[in-house]
Formats: sequence, C-alpha cells, structure tokens
Amino acid sequence: MMRRDDFQERFQRTDRVFAPWAAIGLLFLSVGIAQAELPKQAYLPLDIAASAASAAIKKCAEDGYHVSVAVVDRSGVLRILLRTDGAGPHTVHSSFRKAYTAASLGRSTQELAAMIKEKPELQGLRDMDSEILILGGGLPIKIEDDVVGGIGVGGAPGGNLDEACARAGLDKIGGK
Repeated sequence: MMRRDDFQERFQRTDRVFAPWAAIGLLFLSVGIAQAELPKQAYLPLDIAASAASAAIKKCAEDGYHVSVAVVDRSGVLRILLRTDGAGPHTVHSSFRKAYTAASLGRSTQELAAMIKEKPELQGLRDMDSEILILGGGLPIKIEDDVVGGIGVGGAPGGNLDEACARAGLDKIGGK
C-alpha cells in the first residue's frame, strides 16, 4: 500500500513534468481561438501604394510642381515616399504628416482644415498627435468603406493643388 507522503511526492513530480506542457497546450488553444475570431481587414499592398504615389508625382510634374508624396497604411506607417528633384526638404515630412492625418482621421486634410475654420472649438484636433498636419493635400485611401491608408502631397503652391495631385494618385488605383 502506498503511503500518503509517497503519493504526494509522486503527484508533485508528475505535476512538474506535465504542467508546463499543459500550459503550452492551453496557450496554443487560446491563440488559435483568438486568431479565429479576428475579422479580416483589407490592407494596402506596396505595389498599389507605389502606383498611387507615382501617379500623384506625375500629375504634379505635369503642372510644374516639385513635390514629395507619401503613402501610409491604416496605422500611419510609411509604405512609400517619393520626392521629385527640386522639391524642398520640408516637403518630405509635410507629405508624410498629411498622409498620416488623412489615414488616422479618415478624412481629407483640406476638409478638416475647413471644418476647423467653421468650428473653432475643433482646434484641438491639431494637437491630438504630434504627426497631425491639417493642411490641404492629404486624402484617406479606402477600399469599400474601410480606410486602408492615406496619401499626402507637399510642395505645390497651395493645399488645393497638393490635393489635386493626391486625387490623381487615388484615381490611378481606383480608390475613393
């Protein structure tokens, strides 16, 4: 007959051997369940981002503007940045910030600027994040109704002209 102390000692040794494996099994099971529950989201492929940026650059070049064009993903992470010869150094960061703003807020930066002008109480939008830039030239990139990124143009002599170039980028990829 097994003594109580022997039983407890054997159980503790078995517990030490199997407990880590049980924990690992539960971890894989929970990860599998969590992944199964995640909704599928549209994303912005690099070749599409590059096509949009190239079309925006082309439009601005045809109009005689030296610009930078940035395309970001839905999280505001840079996917592509193009800068024409002769574009000012400030255009690199301004194009990125316009793209970031359009992606994160889901609206045209020109539309946001007009909204703030009409409703001064919304001035705080400018200070929500250090990367937000509310000047014309940034547009969200949408697939169906999902924002998958943003495109920003900086360097043309006016936000409306920057936005026209960004719009050419969206038109090229069939974006909204």
